Amino acid sequence: QVQLLESGGGLVQAGGSLRLSCAASGRTFKAYAYAMGWVRQAPGKERELVASIRWTVGTTYYSDSVKGRFTISKDNAKNMMYLQMNSLNAEDTAVYYCAAQRVGESGYKSWGQGTQVTVSS
Repeated sequence: QVQLLESGGGLVQAGGSLRLSCAASGRTFKAYAYAMGWVRQAPGKERELVASIRWTVGTTYYSDSVKGRFTISKDNAKNMMYLQMNSLNAEDTAVYYCAAQRVGESGYKSWGQGTQVTVSS
């Protein structure tokens, strides 16, 4: 089992920045970690994968909506993942979830509880 805990959300003005953190734990996390990602969901909208990172090789992915503004990173030693969000706008307002995919799994099967990001215009 993998446990994920997000932190760092909050209220920020448009143009501002926030940094989200995700702490991963669980006996098998390191042995089977394949990829981690940040998924957001705004009211009335579908979930959107905004960024992901391969745990071992570090390959990253960004959605077009955040490319150039958000940066995903990780600290393998601490089992931490981060999302640096710059130039935030109202469209970034959503609940942001940390998600993990283990080797052999199809898609993200482990999820955090989510952290609210609200951008005021």
